[in-house]
Amino acid sequence: MDMSSAFATINWLSVIAAAISSFLVGGIWYGPLFGKSWMAAFNLTEEDLAKRNMPMVFGGALLLALVASINLEMFLGAEADLSFGVAAGFAAGLGWVAAFLGILYLFEMQSMKAYLINAGYCVVALTVMGLILRAW
Repeated sequence: MDMSSAFATINWLSVIAAAISSFLVGGIWYGPLFGKSWMAAFNLTEEDLAKRNMPMVFGGALLLALVASINLEMFLGAEADLSFGVAAGFAAGLGWVAAFLGILYLFEMQSMKAYLINAGYCVVALTVMGLILRAW
């Protein structure tokens, strides 16, 4: 399949929904589940977080989530079913993103706690994206 055919088969509504799902997963992950632990792992305070440019943070995060969602959609292809979508999302999260985060965290001397929180989010977010992309 060539690139123009691949783009023609994209369900853009599911791509957008999958991208938005990363915000929902992130809100739960970095909120009630691991928010305090994440802040502690990176020595962040509420005051530090309040200094962020939130439109830039959320706008950039949405743009990057769209890139990830489109990329996963292109990887899955039009023929993939729901089980492959979930498995591929999980594999992309664990085998690509979490693996490379692990490399970076080793060189940056980040804690295992920080790694597990961030890598765990990536695995869950991409698994949910794969589910959404193939559920429609």
